[in-house]
Amino acid sequence: MLKYVRKYWYYAIWAPIFMLGEVFMDLLQPQLMIQIVDEGVKEANIDIILRVGLLMIGTVLAGAVSGVLSGVFANLCAQKFANDLRCDCFKRVMELSIGQTDDFSTGSLVTRITNDVTQVQNLLSMLIRGFVRTFALFAGGIVCMLLLDASFGIVLACTMPFVVIFVIIFILRAKPKFEELQTKLDSVNSIMQENVNGARVIKAFVKEDKETQRFNKSNGELVGVQSYVLKLFSFMSPITNLILNVTIIIIIWIGRINFDNGIVTTGEIMAAITYTSQILMAVLRMANLFQTVSRATVSSRRLNDVLNTKSAILDGGHDGQTHIRGKLEFRNVSFSYPDSPNVSVLENLNIIINPGETIGILGATGSGKSSLVNLIPRFYDCTQGEILIDDINVKSYNINALRGKVSIALQKSELFSTTIFENITWGKEDATLDEVKRAADIAQASEFINSKQDGYFTMVAEKGMSLSGGQKQRINIARCVLKNSEILIFDDATSALDLKTESCLYQALKSEYMNTTKIIVAQRIASIKDADRIIVLDKGKIEGIGSHKELINSNSIYQEIYNSQLKGGNVYE
Repeated sequence: MLKYVRKYWYYAIWAPIFMLGEVFMDLLQPQLMIQIVDEGVKEANIDIILRVGLLMIGTVLAGAVSGVLSGVFANLCAQKFANDLRCDCFKRVMELSIGQTDDFSTGSLVTRITNDVTQVQNLLSMLIRGFVRTFALFAGGIVCMLLLDASFGIVLACTMPFVVIFVIIFILRAKPKFEELQTKLDSVNSIMQENVNGARVIKAFVKEDKETQRFNKSNGELVGVQSYVLKLFSFMSPITNLILNVTIIIIIWIGRINFDNGIVTTGEIMAAITYTSQILMAVLRMANLFQTVSRATVSSRRLNDVLNTKSAILDGGHDGQTHIRGKLEFRNVSFSYPDSPNVSVLENLNIIINPGETIGILGATGSGKSSLVNLIPRFYDCTQGEILIDDINVKSYNINALRGKVSIALQKSELFSTTIFENITWGKEDATLDEVKRAADIAQASEFINSKQDGYFTMVAEKGMSLSGGQKQRINIARCVLKNSEILIFDDATSALDLKTESCLYQALKSEYMNTTKIIVAQRIASIKDADRIIVLDKGKIEGIGSHKELINSNSIYQEIYNSQLKGGNVYE
């Protein structure tokens, strides 16, 4: 984490400097009090009382100004540090493969980028401000005590070990709970996210009470761990105060003896009591600092887990410039998901898709259709074999160049809380309104967009909740089309469209994007029957390739799907 602090070294230096100024003023006040008591009050010298009293007020004000400036610089350093750290963590999350993101879990990543960053930020603020104050008060107080009378130092030497022992015991017992605390917080965030995203399903099945119970259980476990830690540390302050008061009593008793012997004065006894309070309170603050250190250490490790995780998708160096546009080839491709390496999702696929060709992919649920197309833009990497775009291995491409060649529309339409226009221009940020309208026309979205009061500048609710499933899919398709990539992939992206709208969409694509390679993953034969070739997948293997007419006459799996969907209707043949 130090590399994030170095950038703001000037804040990190000025904060402790001003804090030392505040501590110096705090340590100076008991010395001034000695002069007031012994020379002013005892001798009834009003001039000394007024002069030294005004000086004490001045030291208090100077200390206050130093403390404020120290706080300002410490907070500036901590806030800027946290901002950079949070941005880098988010950037790294964006670079991770989908499999790596799943390994962390969304709830855990949310906790790390929010709560864990805050914990480390608090530690930094305490280190450059609180730690300096604590250590300076502790060391300075002991020196001042010894200068007053060595016997006072002996009292501290006898009582301090008790405080240190208690602090160590509390820290050692609490430290293992901090990691458990962050894990419980991950769980609460995950459940919260699941329930917000799945609100409609929960309401449809009347499972509000069940999900409330699940949340309450997870939240109760979080509260239980927090309560344990807080109860543990609630003992520390009373014990420290007890030792503090006992120490003060001993100092008063020894001070009275030394006063009777003429060794110390009344003012020096009062100063010793003040220094004792400062020293022992510094120890208490140090205990709180160790608590923050323990928790922030856990958070720092969790953040480093994110920052040190290199993306499984390594960037190639090819800039995407090729002499062929839109050719796609699978050579002996096999694939298993990272969390199930022994389960093959795809096995030994060999496919060549020519530029401008329209390919349909059909198969039962779980046959590997989506897994196949997810390998093309390298959402995952194949475990065996290679995939080539324009005769170049996809792993050789720069990631941005590769994904610039591919445009993909998913079945689950991800929309953002902004206007319809901006949601579509995710495909091309500099697109004009005319280009967006043309993409919407092809996607069969113009009619419903124009029917809205603000048209293309209508705001979309979070996750597209203000739109129907078909409307969201058409906006998603318009975004995909606008990108104008060499390869266009629809991963069951028209499942919410009626057959007439779907047919119009594919006719528009055929006429407007004749030279674009199109891959259509579908559950319905009606969606892909006009494709140049159709690939039939079953359990990760290719069981047939051909046109609709060829497969209907020769492939049993295709015939079975056809008969289950379209039996008795030769209009589709």
